[in-house]
Amino acid sequence: MDLSLKQRFLDAWRQHFGDADLPIALWYSDQPIVPLPEPGERSRCFIAYLDRVFKGAALSVDLDSVGCVGGKRYLGFTETMSPTIHYFLSCGIPGKLEGERYKKTPDIAKASIARSPAFHAPGMYLNARRWDQLQPNDTPQLVVFFADADALSGLFTLANFDREDAHGVIAPFGAGCSAVVYHPFRERSETRPRAVLGMFDPSARPYIEPEKLSFAVPMERFADMVGWMPQSFLVAPAWRRLRERFGGRALPEEARER
Repeated sequence: MDLSLKQRFLDAWRQHFGDADLPIALWYSDQPIVPLPEPGERSRCFIAYLDRVFKGAALSVDLDSVGCVGGKRYLGFTETMSPTIHYFLSCGIPGKLEGERYKKTPDIAKASIARSPAFHAPGMYLNARRWDQLQPNDTPQLVVFFADADALSGLFTLANFDREDAHGVIAPFGAGCSAVVYHPFRERSETRPRAVLGMFDPSARPYIEPEKLSFAVPMERFADMVGWMPQSFLVAPAWRRLRERFGGRALPEEARER
């Protein structure tokens, strides 16, 4: 972990985003950074684990830590899917399986799944720490924010700062864990990786605050975004006016007047 990048972001974040929540970093390894959740504290949904990370605790999970079959797949721990998953995502099977009705028909659900091929986790464990808790030996691959609309507007605009097109951020349909791991991890292999806006999944939203969405970005792209912060819209009048709504330390008088 580049500790100078860690500190540059912390300084810039507090200057431009005030008391908005810090992000967390995620990465795979073949050794956990902390003990795995005990059987009695294991969660069916991976998103349920992240609250502890945003509060400052480190996390390591493996194949057995997540009870949701879809979560295991979206974290890259398995390719296995239930043979009835396309019914579960749509209309269900009368008398046998209640459907979530996220897709109109089983055929549409099946086609949607086919467009999201499995990926293989590059390590046995998925680890997470809050950004300010990162250690020198950590190797972040993704950076994930849970942010409200004002903070998201800043992140969204920063992710488009160097792009000629209008698509520096994508919002693909999928489970909560697909938005914070699967899709942003796949973006790492793209020539021009994009950030991923997510947590629109009604099944996962109860695990996060009601006004927040996720914003996940590959680490290399995130480093670029940090480098642009001092020369971007964040130092212009429009953002300085919005910055007043973030709470915490007020802007210096001279900064408000510029």
